[in-house]
Amino acid sequence: MTKNFDKFIGRISNDNVKKIWSSVPGVKKKFFDFFYEQILNYDKPQILEFGVRDGTSTALFLDICNEKNGNLFSVDNKDYSFQFKDKKWKFILSKDTDFDIVNKEIPAQLDVIFLDTIHEAIHVSNIFYHYYNKLKVNGLFIIDDTSWLLYTKNNSEDHFYKEINNYETFKKVLEIYNNNRDKFDIHANFCDTGAIKIIKRTQDNLSESARIFSRENTIKNYIRKLFIKS
Repeated sequence: MTKNFDKFIGRISNDNVKKIWSSVPGVKKKFFDFFYEQILNYDKPQILEFGVRDGTSTALFLDICNEKNGNLFSVDNKDYSFQFKDKKWKFILSKDTDFDIVNKEIPAQLDVIFLDTIHEAIHVSNIFYHYYNKLKVNGLFIIDDTSWLLYTKNNSEDHFYKEINNYETFKKVLEIYNNNRDKFDIHANFCDTGAIKIIKRTQDNLSESARIFSRENTIKNYIRKLFIKS
């Protein structure tokens, strides 16, 4: 894994992106270690990325596409087309919710979908439900920034808005899974700001999310805690 990572760093053409990958350990743990080699198993992978910004994830997906003769389609509402010059890359200037625009520019079937735009539960849910059917069986849907731990009070990145949004996004993904457990698998990575990896298992359409009825705040649980303390 370390040798592969060093080779990947050496192939990055954008110096600013290379610096991020080399100096931020959390990025390696939640991206490279979490799904890089899994995507390498796909033949000619077709990858859809939502959110480019500094090009961190774009560099990773482009590397895979060049290694495996695939194609990367990156969507952002700001023009980041200057970040890379690569024949395997197509930049689409659009919001991720402009479905008509995006659908015209991407393949009918995809191996990987990566979401890193607006980190709010409703938005993530809308994007997930819209594009999920374009994902091939055994394909990956990856959602970035799903851990709230760093942002909790008195923690290293103490931030109310990011804590709540990441937590609500994580909870929403679990609610979707709660009513679709036979249709996809789910894996969570809590390194840095976290990521969720969803593996599609069937061609079945998704059901609506289902609320998870926790017993955490019930009288029965409060009584249980009293006995534990004693």
